[in-house]
Amino acid sequence: MAEAVISDTAGKKLIEIDISSDTVCPWCFVGKKNLDKAIAASKDQYDFEIRWHPFQLEPNAPKEGVDKREFYREKFGPQSDRMQARMAEVYKKLGLEYNMSGLTGNTLDSHRLVNFAGKQGSEKQHKLMEELFLGYFTQAKYIGDWEFLVQCADKAGVEGAVEFLQDPNNGVNEVKEELEMYSTNISGVPFFLINKGKQKLNGAQPPEGFLRAFEIAST
Repeated sequence: MAEAVISDTAGKKLIEIDISSDTVCPWCFVGKKNLDKAIAASKDQYDFEIRWHPFQLEPNAPKEGVDKREFYREKFGPQSDRMQARMAEVYKKLGLEYNMSGLTGNTLDSHRLVNFAGKQGSEKQHKLMEELFLGYFTQAKYIGDWEFLVQCADKAGVEGAVEFLQDPNNGVNEVKEELEMYSTNISGVPFFLINKGKQKLNGAQPPEGFLRAFEIAST
C-alpha cells in the first residue's frame, strides 16, 4: 500500500502512523481530527507517513442498512441516548454537528474502498477517511451506499471507484488480511501504532497526547 507522506523539508524526523479504525466509529473521527491538529502543530519537526487499516465493530451488521437510532438503542439500551448526547457535545467542540439520522450497517465496502484508495497514495486515503466520516456522522449518509462511497472517492481524488466497487470481490482478501494483521491484538478503536510500535495509543487522544507520543517515538 502507498503511504501518505506529509513532508515539506528535508532533515526532519519521520513519524509513521498506522491507524486501525472503523468508518462508523464516532471516536475514530474525533481521533483523526485531533491527530490532524497535532500534525499541523509539529510539521516543522517531523515528516509523517500515515496508513489506515480496517476494523469492524459489527462485522455481522446487515448490508442493507438499519435505522441508526434503533440500532444503537438495541445495542446499548437506555444509555444509548446519553451516549449520543455526549457525542454531540464532543463534536460540537470540534465545530461539527453530530447527526444520528439515517442508516447504519456493514462497513466492508467502505473498507474495500479505503484499501483501494491507499494504493493510489495515502494522502488520498487520508482525505477519503475525512469524507466518509463527515458524511456518515454529520450528513446522515449511509456507509453502505455505493453512491455515497463514490462521491467521497471523487472528493478525495480517488480514481476508478465505480469500477472497483462493482465487483464485490475486489479488495475483500486484502481487507481480511489487514483485519487479521492489525486487529487481532487490539480491543477497540481508534488504535494508533506509531513508529512500528514505539508508541501505542488506544482511543481518541487529545492533540497533546499525540505530540508526546511523537516526541517519544522519534528518539
